[in-house]
Amino acid sequence: MWTADNWKDYEILDTSSGEKLERWGDYLLIRPDPQVIWSTPKNNPGWKKRNGHYHRSSRGGGEWEFFSLPREWRIHYKELTFNLKPFSFKHTGLFPEQAVNWDWFSSLIRAARRPVKVLNLFAYTGGATLAAARAGAQVTHVDASRGMVTWARENALASGLGDAPIRWLVDDCVKFVEREIRRGNTYDAIIMDPPSYGRGPKGEVWKIEESIFPFIELTAQILSQNAIFYLINSYTTGLQPAVLSYMIHTSIVRRFGGKAAAHEIGLPVRDSGLILPCGASGRWQGE
Repeated sequence: MWTADNWKDYEILDTSSGEKLERWGDYLLIRPDPQVIWSTPKNNPGWKKRNGHYHRSSRGGGEWEFFSLPREWRIHYKELTFNLKPFSFKHTGLFPEQAVNWDWFSSLIRAARRPVKVLNLFAYTGGATLAAARAGAQVTHVDASRGMVTWARENALASGLGDAPIRWLVDDCVKFVEREIRRGNTYDAIIMDPPSYGRGPKGEVWKIEESIFPFIELTAQILSQNAIFYLINSYTTGLQPAVLSYMIHTSIVRRFGGKAAAHEIGLPVRDSGLILPCGASGRWQGE
C-alpha cells in the first residue's frame, strides 16, 4: 500500500464502528468511513472531545453536528496551505491520502530539469495542482464546478502560489480534452481524479464504469512524446488497483513504453498502528 505518512497537521487517531476520529490541525472530527467495519473500544478521549461529527442518515446522506468548530480553518502540508470547511456529505475540501501521490509526482517534476506541462482533470480544490506548481510545473486545472475552482484558487493564494503558472478552467473534462486534441495541444503529465458519477456544467452525465476507459484512451492522445507521468485515482469500489493497472497498460504503456503500477493508498491510524485503505491509484512513469 502507498501510505501518506508525512503529514504533521493531519492524522487519523482511531477507528471504530464505521467511523474515524481525525485531527485536522487543532480540530477533531468524526466522520463515517465504509472501510471501518470493525468495532473496538473507543478509548481515545477525542471521541468525546470532537469539534465536529458527521452523522450518516439511514435514508442516505447525513448532517453535521458542530462543537466549537470554526466555519473555516487552515492546515499545511510541507509548503502548501489548504483552506478547510465542512460541507456536503462529510467532506472538508481535502483528501489527505493524496499526499502520497503529490510526493511521488513532485519528485518526477523536479528530476525532469526542464519545463513540464501538467493537466489536472476533475481537479477539485487543487491539492495536486498546488503540489505540481510548487515542484515547478505549468499546470492546467480543470473542474466542472465553479465553486471548486474558486476554492482551489484560494488555496493557491494561501500557499503563496497566486502568481504561479496555473491556468484555471471551469469546464467539462471530456469536452476540454476533445478540444485539446483538435488544437494539437499536448501535456507532459496528466492527473485525474474522476468521480463515480457526475454532471458537467451543461448537464453532461459521467458514469465512471462506462466512461473511464474511453476517457483514458482519449487523454492518451494529448500526452507528449517525452511525457513523464500519468496518474489516475479511484474511490469507486469496482475500480480496484489491478483494473487501473490493466487500463494504463492498455492505453499508455503500449503506446509510450515506460512502466505502470497500481496500489491501494492509505493513511496510518495512530492508536492501532494499522493503515486505513482510502481508495486506489494507478501510476505510469515514462522512460
